[in-house]
Amino acid sequence: MSETTVMLLGAGDRTRELALAFGHLGADVVTVDDHTDVQALIDEKKPHFVVADTETVATDVLVEVAGRGDVEVFPTPRAARLSLDGEGLRRLAADELGLPTAPFWFAGSADELTAIAQHAGFPLVVKPVAAAPGEGESVLLRPEDVEPAWRSAVAGGKLSLQRVIAETVVEVDVEVTLLTVRTTGPSGPTVSFCEPIGHHQTTSDALESWQPQHLSPAALDSAKSIAARIVNSLGGRGVFAVELLVRGDEVYFSDVRPRLHDSGLVTLRSQRLSQFELHARAVLGLPVDTIMISPGAVEVTYAGDVGAAADTGALRSVVAEALAVAESDIRVFPGGTPWLGLSLATAPDPIVARDRARRVATVLRRLRVAE
Repeated sequence: MSETTVMLLGAGDRTRELALAFGHLGADVVTVDDHTDVQALIDEKKPHFVVADTETVATDVLVEVAGRGDVEVFPTPRAARLSLDGEGLRRLAADELGLPTAPFWFAGSADELTAIAQHAGFPLVVKPVAAAPGEGESVLLRPEDVEPAWRSAVAGGKLSLQRVIAETVVEVDVEVTLLTVRTTGPSGPTVSFCEPIGHHQTTSDALESWQPQHLSPAALDSAKSIAARIVNSLGGRGVFAVELLVRGDEVYFSDVRPRLHDSGLVTLRSQRLSQFELHARAVLGLPVDTIMISPGAVEVTYAGDVGAAADTGALRSVVAEALAVAESDIRVFPGGTPWLGLSLATAPDPIVARDRARRVATVLRRLRVAE
């Protein structure tokens, strides 16, 4: 057995990709799909690191493991808790750290949300305090939208918190993920940044991201300052996906996740080290670099299954046509995953890379099995 054992809490293709990154660095990786008896597994496997690659693991489990003293836990229990507590995270960012955010309010009932709308005016974005990006989210345009928005947000959250966040709609140029890598060494903690990643949800079942997203020098400085402050407050080691809203030179903090993010999948081709490799290196305390080797883009297609198409032999034909696009690459996931496929491309500039990735995605969507 390796001298370094990493226990990964999570399942699916993202966790498998992360397991490979740890394995390539010589670690012995134990992947745990069911977190109900983590303590017993730790006693058996004796890992040096426990890394949660899922938001479903109970925070109290991470607290118990961290309290053992002989295991390092990432993300830290505090970071894991705040990633599920949109209210606590927003108050940390705005009230304690003074980060710029869109004006926001919290509501515990439809009546409270109505009062907020009357005070703040329309439009308002309403979303659960704990949810994946876009889940349970809607926009209030008039008073009659309040009740449906409340029901959607409460039903769409990961936890039954019966609380929602309402935000003023801020006109922005682009939504950006700034992958921020926090490491520690003899001189203390350091943070480094990947080139900004632009992204948007093209449809309910597709996410497009590209790197680099150009920001003005002032906006880039602000983005790095915001990311460093929130990441250092959360602590620990690894990759943090800091979500920002950018308009000209103005940058607003939106969210942070102390783990890998789907918008960062573009780094599989755009960077020397992907987000998976960076996360593994940082957790293990190894040197990192965030060098981008080429502009790139990815379109992540969700909610599909590769079944009937593959059985008829169409899979090979589709793959061949997709890979005929210049500088393209694909990853197809046959069932049991939230991803149908990743359509990746590089190019001399991100505009061309995005066009290529879209063309690849158009081909790959033929694999979707009709419901």
